[in-house]
This record gives sequence, structure tokens and C-alpha cells, in this order.
Amino acid sequence: MNTHYLDHAATTPMRASARAAYDEVAAEGGNPSSLHASGRRARARLEDARERVAAALGAHPTEVIFTSGGTEADNLAIKGLFWARYEQDQRRSRIITPGIEHHAALDPARWLVAHQGATLVELPVDWHGVVSVSAIAAHVAQYAQESALVSVMWANNEVGAIEPIAEIASVCAEHGIPTHSDAVQAVAHLDVNFATSGLTSMAVSAHKIGGPIGTGALVVARSARVTPVLHGGGQERGIRSGTLDAPGAAAFAVALEDTVAERVSERIRLSELQRQLVDGVRAHVVGAHLSGPEPGQGRLPANAHFVIDGARAEALLYVLDSHGIEASSASACTAGVVQASHVLLAMGRDEASASSTLRLSLGATSTQADVDAVIAALPDAVARARKT
Repeated sequence: MNTHYLDHAATTPMRASARAAYDEVAAEGGNPSSLHASGRRARARLEDARERVAAALGAHPTEVIFTSGGTEADNLAIKGLFWARYEQDQRRSRIITPGIEHHAALDPARWLVAHQGATLVELPVDWHGVVSVSAIAAHVAQYAQESALVSVMWANNEVGAIEPIAEIASVCAEHGIPTHSDAVQAVAHLDVNFATSGLTSMAVSAHKIGGPIGTGALVVARSARVTPVLHGGGQERGIRSGTLDAPGAAAFAVALEDTVAERVSERIRLSELQRQLVDGVRAHVVGAHLSGPEPGQGRLPANAHFVIDGARAEALLYVLDSHGIEASSASACTAGVVQASHVLLAMGRDEASASSTLRLSLGATSTQADVDAVIAALPDAVARARKT
């Protein structure tokens, strides 16, 4: 049976160019912090990767802090910015974020509430999953002296909604409030430029763009104060201690450069596949409702997310898998457990709708055959899921 992979938002296959870069640097060995020849060679590889990642993201090399991925980068930014601001002025205990954030960003903020005395404001979003700039502006204006930071993801990992990041960052900058964004889903498809975004920090991950799992970065402004989460050797400007992964950084840099070079053509190609996918599901499945914005400027070109009336996500995914269709219901970062989507609940859907979801996400390896296979298999899969 042919397998059709439509879960690129969870992870996308590693590019051949990235694998080659990883293998080459891994074969050389050496710890980038060592002073001997092998260490210096590894350090040179790492710094070359840092410069290339920075150039691809519109950042200065010193602003790139390598991490183990997006989750660590989000934790480092949210906890680190909060601690630094709170230490400076204990009135600054307020964290402002929409309720649709990825758990990698939402849960650190909630942890700070439970353990560090933070106050969390989860702002509402509209029916499409977009946060209101005016709501953020009103809140930061009212609580400018109490606000520690604002965190808004660049593009939602479940429903594909693109958030007005530059406008949000501009509003926060007027009040001297740092803005963090989880840009993990955005980098593959949008023109992500740290310098022009106005952000204080930004999380990115290699495995969403064809790089290795376990590699990512926090891009953080040189002027920002970030208290470290990890303590040890003081690597990465003292912000993130730990032995640096030169092979992973090299592979990340190659995958990112390839992604940026192909971004425009891939956006066009994937937008067409997305249109066919959305139209096909709507035409062949009664009770299928697109979540998030309509395909176009307000939505990632690789995302199609549906509420399927009466078809619980777990049953639907199981039947689709038996057809060779690999998809998901929402984020893959919830310990492998299918739960009601907190994103859809925040968007105003009820519990039944938030438990009956299907996310189909496209990427570099996606083809017309994948779209055709989903459309052909889905009616039967939905009918069987509704009987469970």
C-alpha cells in the first residue's frame, strides 16, 4: 500500500542536502568549545552555520542562539524575558498572549503563573484564529508598567492563521514591552525577517524545514536581557549553556538556505494543492467545515484544517492510516494523545467540534497524488469514523 504523508506541520522529511551537511561535519568530530585543532574546526563550522542562519532570517549572527528546537527556544524566551524584567521591576508580572498559542509557548507562561507569581492574560481571538491588534494595544496601554512581555505566534500550527506580527511588535515597542513570537510554522512559507519584524525574540526549528530533529534557535535582539534557563558552561552568550551541536547547526543552515531559495515557488505550488484539497474535501464530505481563514494571504499555503461533524479525531485518524493516509488532528506535541483542540476552543468552537478535527498539512514532498488519495479515501474514512 502506498503511503501518503500529509503531516508536514508535525515534521517534514530531512533534505538530502541537510543530511549530507550533517554527515560531513559529524565525521570531523570535535567539541566547538575545545581549544585544539578539532575543536577549532568544529567551532568554525558552527560559526559559519550561525552566520548563514542569521542571514537567512534577517538577523545579526550574535542574535542567533542555538537550541534543541522550538520548545526550548520558546521556554528560554518566555521564562528568560519574564525573569529579567521581573527582577528589574517586580511590578512587571503580566504576560499577554492569545489562547491559541502552541503549548511550547502557552505552557511556560502558565508555569510562571503557578510557580513564579506571574499574571497571564489570554486574549481572545476571532472566529478565524486571529488576535486583535487593537485589543493588544488597549491592554498594553492600560498595563504598560505591569507588563513583562507579549508572546504571539507568527502562524498557527493547527489552523494556519497568520498573525499581524509587525503591527503587534510595533504597538508593544511604543510602551517598551518586549515581544516574542514562535515562528516555527512561519519560516517555511512566509518572508520571515527578524530585523524588520520589530520582535525582541523569535523561535525557529530545523525539522519543520527539512533539517534535523533536535536543532533550532532562539533569535534574540542584542539589546534584550534574557535570564538563562540552563546553567553550565556559559555557551551562547551565557544565555544557553550546553555542548554545541556543530553537525546539527550545519544541517540547519543548509536546510534553511534551501527553504528560503525555494520559498516563493513552493508557496505557489503548495497554494494550488491546498486549493484542490480544500475544494475536494468540501465537495466530497458532508459536514466538513474549514477552520481558520480561507486560503489566501491570511493563511499558510500548506495548511488545511477541518472540523468533521460526528467524526471523532482519534477514530478518523485510525481509519485514514489504514488507507495509507498519514495526517493529524492538531499538534503532535501533546504526548501522542488526541485531545480536544485548545486552539478551536479558544476560537469559540464547542467541545464536540474541537474533538472532531483533521489537519492535512503539505510540504516539500507533497504531490498531486497525495491530494487525490486523501480526497478518495476521506468519505469512507469519515463514514466509518462516525459509526464508532
